[in-house]
Amino acid sequence: MAKKETKEEVQDVVVAEATVETPEQPVSEAPKKEISLKEKDPAAFLKDFNWHNYQEGIDPIDDGKLEEFEKLVADNFVDTLDDEVVDGEVVFITDRDAIIDINAKSEGVISLNEFRYNPGLKVGDKVEVLIDVREDSTGQLILSHRKARTIKAWERVNKAHDEGTIVNGFVKCRTKGGMIVDVFGIEAFLPGSQIDVKPIRDYDVYVDKTMEFKVVKINHEFKNVVVSHKALIEADIEEQKKEIIGQLEKGQVLEGVVKNITSYGVFVDLGGVDGLVHITDLSWSRINHPNEIVELDQKLNVVILDFDENKSRIQLGLKQLSKHPWDSLGEEVKVGDKVKGKVVVIADYGAFIEVADGVEGLIHVSEMSWSTHLRSAQDFVTVGDEVDAVILTLDRETRKMSLGIKQITPDPWTDITKKYPVGSSHKGTVRNFTNFGVFVEMEEGIDGLIYISDLSWTKKIKHPSEFTNVGDQLDVVVLELDVEGRKLSLGHKQTTENPWDKFQEEFAVGTKHTASIAEMVDKGATINFNDEIVAFVPFRHLEKEDGSKLQKGEEAQFEIIEFNKDFKKVVASHMTIHKEEEAKIVKQAAKKQAKAAEEAKPTLGDANEKLQALKDKMDGKK
Repeated sequence: MAKKETKEEVQDVVVAEATVETPEQPVSEAPKKEISLKEKDPAAFLKDFNWHNYQEGIDPIDDGKLEEFEKLVADNFVDTLDDEVVDGEVVFITDRDAIIDINAKSEGVISLNEFRYNPGLKVGDKVEVLIDVREDSTGQLILSHRKARTIKAWERVNKAHDEGTIVNGFVKCRTKGGMIVDVFGIEAFLPGSQIDVKPIRDYDVYVDKTMEFKVVKINHEFKNVVVSHKALIEADIEEQKKEIIGQLEKGQVLEGVVKNITSYGVFVDLGGVDGLVHITDLSWSRINHPNEIVELDQKLNVVILDFDENKSRIQLGLKQLSKHPWDSLGEEVKVGDKVKGKVVVIADYGAFIEVADGVEGLIHVSEMSWSTHLRSAQDFVTVGDEVDAVILTLDRETRKMSLGIKQITPDPWTDITKKYPVGSSHKGTVRNFTNFGVFVEMEEGIDGLIYISDLSWTKKIKHPSEFTNVGDQLDVVVLELDVEGRKLSLGHKQTTENPWDKFQEEFAVGTKHTASIAEMVDKGATINFNDEIVAFVPFRHLEKEDGSKLQKGEEAQFEIIEFNKDFKKVVASHMTIHKEEEAKIVKQAAKKQAKAAEEAKPTLGDANEKLQALKDKMDGKK
């Protein structure tokens, strides 16, 4: 190809044909001829121009013509500076390259690999190129279409981001968390949350599709671009939303599409506005999860129940579109009727029974059994059970019904006086404890109480659990019966004779017994005379003969100093044993002294004789 001169090389080119000086003809006499640049195009002029004469100074330069030529060159030839994107035209295509004319001094070359995205490239097509190498060894420009596309792509992406314009992108593939989208040749990231306003369950349906996007974020440092399709949808939805919200009224029935299902309700798309149908407003009957009633993408009619002032939270109802089941309950249903139902909910205080679709009644735990001791509803029924019950109360206005199970069987207290007369003996099962006694079940519905004082004749019991266990069988005697109050007082110790009757003689005050110190307690110690008699020894009564105190485990003799049958109290003393021996010794010594004194004392006869002798002496007698 013909080599084109650069702009710099032609800046000094003469722009008009000058008169050539010869020896035969002086320069001043030579004919002058001017050729206007307008008569020739710059390329033709450069081809015919005598560069030798110009460089040797033979052809002089007219400054005005030079400026005119420079202007023409600037207007018609591109400046082949680096990093500048220019438009070019495909003038020739080889097996490997495309020859591009960018209106410079020489054509440029681009590898066809850079046009893989455009297999239909042909001569005459306009393409954007970047001058990669100004000239190679053959004088050709090395151009890059790929770099030009990248530069232009970033310009377009930045412009789209700054101006908020919509761009087209090709979804190439899935990736973690979203999709990869080709936008102007740049790979942008489309997060999964930005594909649509509704949750996406299948990302693959978007692959190989061209869609519209908005550029929402650009990271220039890492050359990352984030696009969103959801932003476009939201903009449209926002307009629809304003229109729909402005027309909302309570009681209005709208068609919607199930958008999302949660454990507490269903979100319904009303055409740009979402509303919530709470699980309790889906069906008149109780359900465990909304998916028992609806499914995703299902179309259904809903009624507007309520919304806030901004109408941003809309409460919807589905069951309200059908007649309430209570309104369909037959008038023949009345208190006292027997019904059959299914247990749908169990609470601590009772169970709810569905006797008809959407019609429920409560069986309080107190109506599940004739028994009076505290129990839980789980002890009687489980969810899903079919039970027979009796209607106890029925209020159609408030739509409430109370039921009873125990009424199916006769009240066991009806003939209680015949079954359990006072003084009769029976067996019962320990069901529960309190601090003051034991509840014993005689039969289903009949419970009796054994006070802690009626458990044992001899043992001092602080809590009933020390004496018996739940589930144990106990022999009991009916002590009292209150039919109206439905109270039964029982006794266990009364089933055996009172051992304190015989203990009163065996352990009478003054009797002596041998035993060991069992425990040291406050103010003294305890001793066990047998399995039923535990006596208390005051601290001072633990004194031994040598003045020391008895200790735990020491065996000694004790004397009963107090016995109280009514209070089951026995007090013993060791000190009195050896004090009594000392008293005996003192007493015997006292007796001996008294006897000796008696023997030494003069008699009355001796005294009389002495007195008579004194008298005679005084009388002068012999």
